[in-house]
Amino acid sequence: MPASGSAATATALIDQLLAFVQDIGLTVREAPLPEPTFLPGLLIEQGELVVDRSRLLYPGDILHEAGHVAVTPAAERHLVGGHITENQPEKEGDEMAVHGWCYAACMALKLPANVVFHPAGYRGAADWFVSNFQQGTYIGLPLLVWMGLTTTEAYPQMTRWLRA
Repeated sequence: MPASGSAATATALIDQLLAFVQDIGLTVREAPLPEPTFLPGLLIEQGELVVDRSRLLYPGDILHEAGHVAVTPAAERHLVGGHITENQPEKEGDEMAVHGWCYAACMALKLPANVVFHPAGYRGAADWFVSNFQQGTYIGLPLLVWMGLTTTEAYPQMTRWLRA
């Protein structure tokens, strides 16, 4: 885990994020993940979020991966796994919705956006994402509205966290 905080602080943050993900209706399973995964310590397997705390580098990645499952239609959620967009180009557009979903989750949890949008991710554009959201440029909002998760007026409050 990055040296940006104590182990106790990181554990509390992980606990908070996992509780949120479970509270909105997603399944979380903690298990060792010995194989390399797209994000260290995280894997989506058949619509479930699998977390290996010992390998997790950035707790905010929990929300990002949960966001992928959340914006997937309910009937397809059990099919989500692995590297989401690999061999599924139709999922590329979901990435923008996931960004908006993650920002809304941070606001609901009263966490700074950089918990999710950390410097080690987002191809060096983490600060750009945070700045845009803070200035009211809500990346992915039209998709979240189209998915029935929020309204333009209410965002970053969500009407629901999981796509029907």
